Amino acid sequence: MARRGSYAKGIAKREEILSAALEVIARNGYGRASVRELADAVGLSQAGLLHYFASKEELFAEILRKRDEVDRETLDAAHADERLSMMDGFVEVMRHNADVPGLVQLYARLSAEATEADHAARPFFTERFRLFRELSVESIREGQQDGTIRADLDAERIASLMLAAADGLQTQWLMDPTIDMAEHIEYLLTLLKPPAAA
Repeated sequence: MARRGSYAKGIAKREEILSAALEVIARNGYGRASVRELADAVGLSQAGLLHYFASKEELFAEILRKRDEVDRETLDAAHADERLSMMDGFVEVMRHNADVPGLVQLYARLSAEATEADHAARPFFTERFRLFRELSVESIREGQQDGTIRADLDAERIASLMLAAADGLQTQWLMDPTIDMAEHIEYLLTLLKPPAAA
């Protein structure tokens, strides 16, 4: 019974670490958020913090996983009275990302590093990309069936292009914050619509 209690406490501490890390990175940026600062935010030593994660890379991947979870909960709460489409949710997340540059920077850096086959964050990004494409394909095909998206488009290719556009826009935005990422994604989505009837 004691082991179960210790396990629950460990899970709770991980969640506390991840929530605090989200705030620190969003506020200070990824480049200035050291493991020491993250540890200080939850009253642990660096070794104590890393006790809860296999590596620094796993810690940062879990921070991004937590960010996705918080974003989903925020969107669900904001649209509790309506069913938000996947496409509308996509635009809203891109709009929200402009408020958390540190997390966008972490995502951009870690996704590039995760191209290494043995990188600790690779499973996170592999699953995230798979899920995004799967949900996008489903949403595109629904739109094709109801006539709001062109029927001649390859849903799987469009889903991959949407993901590429989002990630590329985030990189451009980190270099030029005047770029409106959400507006660009909205424009991309209008290109998927059938031409207006004559």
